[in-house]
This record gives sequence, structure tokens and C-alpha cells, in this order.
Amino acid sequence: MARTSNRNGGSKQEETDRYRRAAEDALQQLDWTIGYLHGIRKTEISKALAKNRSYIRKQLMGEAEEPLPAQQTSET
Repeated sequence: MARTSNRNGGSKQEETDRYRRAAEDALQQLDWTIGYLHGIRKTEISKALAKNRSYIRKQLMGEAEEPLPAQQTSET
């Protein structure tokens, strides 16, 4: 199969992989933020962000939802 190059010389698959890694890194930062906000009892904000995170993982990245500790406690 022929490889399609982008203007930087990389293949489309390499570019896709790079964007996926960046999205996963951003989700890890969001995970930390949700946990922090939950820890300081800002549960309404952490719940809203957790819903956004869930949507991104399921709808945009096509991955299964991974519940956060903040989503599993009796406080939320």
C-alpha cells in the first residue's frame, strides 16, 4: 500500500497517531483536574468535566468509558 505524505514529510497515519497521542495527553490532564477539583470538594464542576471527558472518550475517540474515582464516590 502506498503511503500518503503530508507537507511535513510524514505519513497520514503518523499524523493521525500524533493527534491521538496529543488527545490522550490532554485527557490525562483533564483526569488530574477532575480529581483535584473533587478533592477540594468542587464536586459540581468535577461532575460536569467528567461528563465532558466521557463524551470525548466515547463519541470522539471511540473508546470505552473509564470511570474516574470522582465518579464512583457517594459525594457526587
